[in-house]
Order: sequence, then C-alpha cells, then structure tokens
Amino acid sequence: MARQQLRDRQTTRRAQIEAAAYTLLLERGYKATSMLAVAKHAGASNETMYRWYGGKHDLFRAIVETNAAKVADLLDAAIEAPADPLATLRMVGPALLRLVTSERAIALNRAAVIDVHESARLGTIIAQSGREEIFPRIGELVFAARDAGQLEVDDVAEAVESYLGLLIGDMQIRRAIGVLKAPDDAAIEKRAARAFSQFCRLYGARDRA
Repeated sequence: MARQQLRDRQTTRRAQIEAAAYTLLLERGYKATSMLAVAKHAGASNETMYRWYGGKHDLFRAIVETNAAKVADLLDAAIEAPADPLATLRMVGPALLRLVTSERAIALNRAAVIDVHESARLGTIIAQSGREEIFPRIGELVFAARDAGQLEVDDVAEAVESYLGLLIGDMQIRRAIGVLKAPDDAAIEKRAARAFSQFCRLYGARDRA
C-alpha cells in the first residue's frame, strides 16, 4: 500500500513537472527552457529532475510520449467500441486531427525544429512516437474493414499513409510555421469528413459504390 501511494505521488509529481516544462516551452521557447527553470517553476529540486529525467531531452521525450499516449488512448477507446471499422475510422478522424493540430503538438514540433541545431533527437522522438502510436491502430481498422468487405486494400501500410495524408496533409507544418491558425471545430469536422470520403473513393469496395 505504501509503495502504491509512493508511485501515485511520483506520477502526480511527474505530471506537474511536465506541465511546468510545457508552460515554459510556450512562454520562452525550447532553447530558453532549461532544467533549472523547469525545476523552479515546478517547485522541484534539481536532484529530482535529473534523477527522473536525466536531462532536458529526456524530459521533453516524456512530454512527447504523454502526448502520443493520449492519441493511443483515443484510438483504443474507439476501436473497442461496438461499431463497424469504417464507422470507427470516420469517428476518430476529427479527434485525431484535433490532437495533432493542438497547441501542445505544435509547440513540440516547433521545439523539434530548434533542436535540429542542438541534438536533432526531439524530432526523431516525435516521428517515432507518432508512427508507433497511430499507424498500427489505424492499420487495425483498415485490416478489419478489409476483412469485413468494406475496403479493397492490397497494401495496408500504403492505405494508412493515404488516409493520414488526406486527413492531416500539411496542416501541422503550416501551423508550426505560423501561417495557419488553430482550426475550429467546424473546420476540423469538414476536413475529416472530406478525408474520409476521399479515402473511401480510393479504397471502398466496388459493390458498396
């Protein structure tokens, strides 16, 4: 019981530290956000910071992984719901688009661009986390839709690439460079519906046309 309480406290404390790091990232940018600044903002000791995270890159790795886990939880909940695969794919589109264009996701992508001149590790972490969390789950839906006769797909990975390209396109990069404002709910719903419709035209079973 005592060990569980300790783990719970540590989980809560980590969340507070990571929230402080994200706040400073928005206020100061990645380069000016130091471990010392995060420690002060979170009311944590340097010893705790370095024991738990090792350094700045690993701290932001944890934030990226937390963000990726939210995407995974969203997709898992949808996949487990009692609905046919195509209906599920249509349902998760807007939520997925909303997450990947969120302020948190964009701030992390901007940080990765800055980190190219330091370690170039953060961009790799973001790319890997996104692919590891999103691709298999969308692929699972595409597999299921193919098995149900809803889609005609030879290469599932290629189909997943097509769907995500239609859904997200260049929105993340345009948000990151500041030429696109955060889309509102109506814009997200419209784009997700269009992506789904185009995807079905590309891969939909002919007897469903």
